[in-house]
Amino acid sequence: MSLSPLLYGALGGALPLRIESYDGSAAGPTNAVATMRVNSERGLARFLSRPGELGIVRAYVSGDVDIEGDLFTMLEVGSTLGIGLRSVHIAPVLSLVRETGLGVFRSPPAPPEEAKMTGGLHSRARDKDAISHHYDVSNDFYRLILGPSMVYSCAVWNSGSESLEDAQSAKLDLVCRKLNLQPGQRLLDVGCGWGSMVLHAAQNYGVHAVGVTLSQHQADLARKRVADAGLTDQIEIRIQDYRDVHDGPFDAISSIGMFEHVGRKRMEEYIRGLYDLLSDQGRFLNHAISRPGYRQDDHFVGRMKTLTRRLATAVGSNLTSKVESELIQRYVFPDGELHEVGVLVSMLQENGFEVRHLESLREHYNLTLRRWVRNLEDNWDGAVGLVGEGRARVWRLYMAASAVNFALGGIQIQQVLAVKSTFGSSAMPLRNSF
Repeated sequence: MSLSPLLYGALGGALPLRIESYDGSAAGPTNAVATMRVNSERGLARFLSRPGELGIVRAYVSGDVDIEGDLFTMLEVGSTLGIGLRSVHIAPVLSLVRETGLGVFRSPPAPPEEAKMTGGLHSRARDKDAISHHYDVSNDFYRLILGPSMVYSCAVWNSGSESLEDAQSAKLDLVCRKLNLQPGQRLLDVGCGWGSMVLHAAQNYGVHAVGVTLSQHQADLARKRVADAGLTDQIEIRIQDYRDVHDGPFDAISSIGMFEHVGRKRMEEYIRGLYDLLSDQGRFLNHAISRPGYRQDDHFVGRMKTLTRRLATAVGSNLTSKVESELIQRYVFPDGELHEVGVLVSMLQENGFEVRHLESLREHYNLTLRRWVRNLEDNWDGAVGLVGEGRARVWRLYMAASAVNFALGGIQIQQVLAVKSTFGSSAMPLRNSF
């Protein structure tokens, strides 16, 4: 008996994709938006030995399975139909076993791209290892995906038709305006990446900036970019944990795409530490991905939880704090944690900050991620040459799934602006003009 119809049935049937197997068989609609090719018996074993997200992720990353066609539409259709790879159906599985033998239940080794973390959660050493796993890959690889801006966070779009560079510049400028940066002020950028925020702030607002990162690769390139811009007298790039910054006060602090690495157990330490580094009436902007805050008994919550569990390549939408994605945790952002934005706002308020503005950018991240995926696909051979096919597959899968998850509302992103008010004075204008 042919393998593809059996695998198609084992995965629930009515999938929004076509399956083709190494024995030459096929199953599923001929007009499917995408085709999944099982290239070997090992690919079949990955599905059946670890049914669910981990099996499909490992199969795709290792190259034992290929996904061809419109990945975005496949994920969208699959999620809205409530179809997924979370469980298998017994009868077709038994038929597969008769065809292939019990070896299909023997789990192949994990791909080498899978993270193996050790040490205490969110300890300095483990945080550094987690950051290194994601960011110390290849600066040239990131340049292929991100473009010349080297900004690895949500852009801000006006129409969605402008260039990625313009949208990223608009985001950096929005942060600068929210922080009310002025010439001569000191800015701390926590998790500075490749230096784009501190460069923009120094060049356009005349600040003196300190950027901290745990990534050696990021620091090396950021320092080169600073030197090339002739700004070494205005910008300092450090390889430093945010918990080890003690040379305040700073007039403003930005944290863009870094908070996801902090963890719930370190949130209060993070907030109090940054509060202590700010000057009186200094502003703090936190730009971070979050999870939705739906009520546990809401019918829509149940629907979204089911949708997210079944979206085999979803990115840790974390509809409850314990729901984590195999893809994100094992391959992309080890130890990453998402929090409902209200928790952050409450903790800021409870630790001395006054929250003055909150803005959601959820739709903007969907657009940003789609541009990054396009850049990766347009430069696929170069990306594979830089980091290997397995890691390139990880990035394609996680960015596409992330885009779909933002579009569906499974994950969100907000900028939260807070001020260190003193004696009742925030020094904020009566109306925001940013």
